[in-house]
Amino acid sequence: MPLRALRADITTLPVDAIVNAANEHLAPGGGVCGAIHRAAGPELAAACAVIGHCPTGEARTTPGFRLPARHVIHAIGPVWHGGGQGEAGLLAGAYRASLAELRRLGGYSIAFPAISTGIYGYPKDQATRIAVETVRADLAAHGDLDVTFACFDDDMLRLYEKELAG
Repeated sequence: MPLRALRADITTLPVDAIVNAANEHLAPGGGVCGAIHRAAGPELAAACAVIGHCPTGEARTTPGFRLPARHVIHAIGPVWHGGGQGEAGLLAGAYRASLAELRRLGGYSIAFPAISTGIYGYPKDQATRIAVETVRADLAAHGDLDVTFACFDDDMLRLYEKELAG
């Protein structure tokens, strides 16, 4: 079961699907969401507008348009409120929903950003642990996929490498 972390610009990865750390309105934002929208072109925002909304902990799919990835899976992670409002379950749900979308599409390879760790404020060490544990459990239950955790910087890469080694 290929599971790896790379320091990479997620918008450049030639996978079946990349995951966008999106907001509930699927609107272009900052961070990885803004980078994905810029790289995919204006067609992505138009496709997201047709979908309109996605609840936290779920995911929706659009074509990749100008990206090397065939699809963009828009996963909605939680805003961090201290950990007592179900954030861990919602974050795990966003990862599981993304993997389910990939399987529904007939895909095999996927790249994830560190969902909810930017402006949503999720503690990076906790988010990384949840991501790796959730993906490992999903792959054990539903079969192998090629999963990449695309890390924006060396600090995030180190956190993922630590979790993947454990």
